[in-house]
Amino acid sequence: MEIIKENKNIILKNQECFDIALSLDCGQAFRWRKNEENIWFGVAKNKYLKLKQIDKNEIIFYDTTEEDFNLIWKEYFDLERDYNSILNNYNEINLITACKKYNGIRILKQDEWEAICSFIISQNNNIPRIKGIIERLCENFGEKIGDSYSFPTAEVIAEKSLDDLSVLRAGFRAKYILDAAQKISSKEVDIEKIKAMNFEAAKAELIKIKGVGEKVAQCSLLYGFGRIEAFPVDVWVKRIVSELYPEGLPECIKGSEGIAQQYLFHWRRNLEE
Repeated sequence: MEIIKENKNIILKNQECFDIALSLDCGQAFRWRKNEENIWFGVAKNKYLKLKQIDKNEIIFYDTTEEDFNLIWKEYFDLERDYNSILNNYNEINLITACKKYNGIRILKQDEWEAICSFIISQNNNIPRIKGIIERLCENFGEKIGDSYSFPTAEVIAEKSLDDLSVLRAGFRAKYILDAAQKISSKEVDIEKIKAMNFEAAKAELIKIKGVGEKVAQCSLLYGFGRIEAFPVDVWVKRIVSELYPEGLPECIKGSEGIAQQYLFHWRRNLEE
């Protein structure tokens, strides 16, 4: 990885296994958009970012300081993890196919509260509607950042009523969003303590929140807490496991199940599109 400061931009060169389109648009995050110039833009960790992939060896982070790149975006895009070593260790034929076809997906390390809330919203929902609810959540309760909005804190949402949240048009999920915000803001469910817990204990802690079951807890741990051993199972992944691995997941993914899941999920879903 080579980092070059050029005017107000950061240019990232020779970062292996990093495709921004695949990483931002594979179902793990819901607030990134792309314009007609193939520039991606969005807000994460209370920072507005625009970035563009020139080729597989060069990505421009626009209007970004070195400090923000090192303190925020390196972690957010999981740039210090050696994905090549992980993917090269996958020796099962379907995984090899998925990793070759969609090489460059990285697991995003999102804000923990945002991940929990977003995947509560994602339950029994489709991508356009998930994005709409989250956008209304940010527009109504977040703070203005550039031409977008921050994701509102748990403390802000905890002070709202279900009537206040009706603007989200989130249906039954509104009461779960409110319960999550109240439990997290009061530290009944303590994000800092969850970070230090073993995987099963962390999952059990998240399941204390109404509307958080096995899948939402696993998604939250994978995409918010960076626990790459998580293996969320939705309809697509359930189909993958039953079709390809009826006798159990391949041993080669042990310890990085979440990375394997993301590649398999994206590959299998796109087979039918």
